[in-house]
Amino acid sequence: MASPKTSFVCLPCRAAYKRPRPVGGGTESVCPRCAEPLIHAGSAFAAPRRRDTAAWRTLTVLLNAGLRFDMGCCDGPGYRPRTLSEVRERVAHARRTGEPLPRALARRELP
Repeated sequence: MASPKTSFVCLPCRAAYKRPRPVGGGTESVCPRCAEPLIHAGSAFAAPRRRDTAAWRTLTVLLNAGLRFDMGCCDGPGYRPRTLSEVRERVAHARRTGEPLPRALARRELP
């Protein structure tokens, strides 16, 4: 049986690929355009358009913070900020309160 495919992203190329996830100590996936390592984005990931630079900057912050778009049992990946202003608000909240950045970015509403 074939392994299920999941999304991988190349941030410099602004490209997303569906690939089987490497199992165990397998080789990492590399971008076919630039040969840089791909970042695992998750099975519920939907890539923005390549020319949408603001969306890709937002996505860069999310992926570098460790957030993924994995499908849950029945609720999906949960909330993820969609704009740079939402990211800025959550980063400021994390700095102000000391809350870990991934948790602050995944908050639907700030207190």
